[in-house]
Amino acid sequence: MKQRSVAGVIVLSLVTLGIYPIYWHVATKSEMVEAGADIPTAWLLIIPFVNIYWLWKWCGGIEHITKEKMTAPVAFLLHVMLPLIGMAILQDTMNKAVMRGLPGALPQARIAG
Repeated sequence: MKQRSVAGVIVLSLVTLGIYPIYWHVATKSEMVEAGADIPTAWLLIIPFVNIYWLWKWCGGIEHITKEKMTAPVAFLLHVMLPLIGMAILQDTMNKAVMRGLPGALPQARIAG
């Protein structure tokens, strides 16, 4: 998984008037699928009502990559109740998963000593 700036997620969401969140969802979905999450095609994101199901599955991907440190229901509620702040919290959670070396994380460099 790729680490992204939490502030960048917020700023780009505001500057692009909501276009960046679509890109962010698709990009993070692809990374979570590579890490073994079961998330359907991102095309479902643009279909009314079906996008709720897709978002639920996407939140299940958050649960998968964090090894249940953040559950799908909590991720879903954060995302739905606090859209912009929820995205920032979820990005921070994904960044922490990468730092812990969970599925799909980049290997950490070792310093010779």
